[in-house]
Amino acid sequence: MTDTAPETAADRRIRATVTRRFVRDPFVIGVVLLVAAIAWTLAGGDLDFFPFLLMLLGGFGIAFSFVNATMEMRPARIGVILHVIVAAVLTATMLVVIEFDGAELLADLPEPARAIALVLQIAAGPATGWIWLGLLSRVTDLFRHRDTAKRPAPTPPAWQREDTADGSRVEFPAVPLRMRALTISIVLIVVVVGLAGAALLIALDGAGMLLGPRIAIIVVGAGLALPVYLVLLAVIRRRTLPCSVAFGDDELRIRVGAATHRIPFDELETLVWRTRSDYARVEVRGTGTKGAGTEGTGAEGAAVDLSLIAGLAKAPAGRTSELPAVPRRVFRRLELAGMTVQRTRRDEVVTFRRGV
Repeated sequence: MTDTAPETAADRRIRATVTRRFVRDPFVIGVVLLVAAIAWTLAGGDLDFFPFLLMLLGGFGIAFSFVNATMEMRPARIGVILHVIVAAVLTATMLVVIEFDGAELLADLPEPARAIALVLQIAAGPATGWIWLGLLSRVTDLFRHRDTAKRPAPTPPAWQREDTADGSRVEFPAVPLRMRALTISIVLIVVVVGLAGAALLIALDGAGMLLGPRIAIIVVGAGLALPVYLVLLAVIRRRTLPCSVAFGDDELRIRVGAATHRIPFDELETLVWRTRSDYARVEVRGTGTKGAGTEGTGAEGAAVDLSLIAGLAKAPAGRTSELPAVPRRVFRRLELAGMTVQRTRRDEVVTFRRGV
């Protein structure tokens, strides 16, 4: 919807629902939580975990409501201007309080006013953070729209008709890696990182007590697991090879780097084809011909057992790490060759197996 487009009755109903759920309700909840925190503080309660949690959640609720309200404003530039002004004012206020010691600034106020100011000061922390996150979201969304306008969105590899052979072919980068090996690697990483994290928490017992057990586990886990995962992903992607799969009239042709494989449909035992996610892949088992180069000549009757993971491979510019859907004609030809087909609900994974 643009700033000048007229709203229909359906648009107004949707806007009313969005306003109620994402603007009004969070604001009311945030105010109630802050009022409860103020009442607790005025009653002389200590600043322990429960009232502190009320202040944080109350500030977050009001900030959540404010950001959503600015997103819904029309014209949109009014919401942007208000968003920037409030973010700047809150940030400047917090910097002043930190620089000049908030306790001294509140020393001359009566006790009720000082208690209210303390609650608002604590609630301003998460509120300011969320408002700045919302502003950052606006900026990144603006750049994303500009990039999309300048260049088309990446597309998955597409089937191409073979000029010198029967059938169609798709070319894609993939990593020759079995799912079992990938699963074992992930499990080993989880075990090693878990043991290392436990040892680190024991060694840094003081820091763990300061942060609290849950925060300490999250910090240590992220600090150890994320670098290890990135290293594993980099190692896997270094094994990326140019691959292609072609379905002919009566055979499957696969190229992995410089090696080629030809498998007649009646010698194919299993074909797994997953189109999306990090586990997008092709798994092939059967008996065929293995060779080098594009001709694929070699010893007959060679066992073929391949697993090519496209989802983890480094995709070329303008392409996604996915696979196109299996052509419809292939289903019929494989069924005529004695294969049975199994599909997932969204057809993301198609498995052909030799019938017993």
